[in-house]
Amino acid sequence: MSSSSPTSAPRWPDDRASAVGLAFDLDGPTGDAMLDGSLRRRPAYFSQKCYGVWRGVDRLLRLLEPLPATFFVPAWVVEHWPAQCRRLVDAGHEVAHHGYQHERFADHDLAGQRAIIERSQAIFAAELGGRAVGFRTPSGDWTPGTPQLLAELGFSYSSSMRDDDRPYRHADADLIEIPARSELDDYTSLAYTRDPDWPSGGARIASYPATLDAWRREASGYHAAGGCLVTIFHPKFVGRPGPAQLLAEWLGALRAADPWFATLAEIADWARTPELVAR
Repeated sequence: MSSSSPTSAPRWPDDRASAVGLAFDLDGPTGDAMLDGSLRRRPAYFSQKCYGVWRGVDRLLRLLEPLPATFFVPAWVVEHWPAQCRRLVDAGHEVAHHGYQHERFADHDLAGQRAIIERSQAIFAAELGGRAVGFRTPSGDWTPGTPQLLAELGFSYSSSMRDDDRPYRHADADLIEIPARSELDDYTSLAYTRDPDWPSGGARIASYPATLDAWRREASGYHAAGGCLVTIFHPKFVGRPGPAQLLAEWLGALRAADPWFATLAEIADWARTPELVAR
């Protein structure tokens, strides 16, 4: 960082005006419905959730080339689609931790969280050739002590919080936080509302022009402020043919602004400097 002031903009590599971390949550059919068993009674819903893995990934790999990206993947998905996940690594993307079955970390004590992480890391090592260094809490929650646990288990960074537009160092753990924003979560524009939550992910709730305009304005604001734009996109939504065209148009606008594109692991490595603001 160029300054320790909490209001200053970072100085990004190669004197770029801003940074972009393209991040995707490749959830597959994991989550509450899998954990409570209800998913087995809804095969169409199961297939919708699998779309991102068996179709969306291929489309996104073509679309992203040559831009780097980070994919947060539950280890259950790595277990069941190892070839697809290895393709992400082979293409130069980062695969990071997102629970085993997209558990709510706030429902588990630290011993339970440790068990989930260690089980997942063993799968990453066996199937992908290495342990994850990045973490995104599956449901936007954790408990006091989770940052310290992540640092103890060898994680370099988390991208779980929503409280800044720059990376920062956790005050009580050797862990970099790279915040994302809900405005750049495709759930807010490409999925049904959650009440009622059916058919989840079956259609969009905002028009494509309105969605593209919102994404462009977010990117423009981050660029002007010298911030670090981080997405919360989901291949099961943005990897569909229509939204993928929307994403391609947005990526074209991002490229024109010429920010620093990096994986979140690369952003965390850059951010490890004594001058980085602790929170």
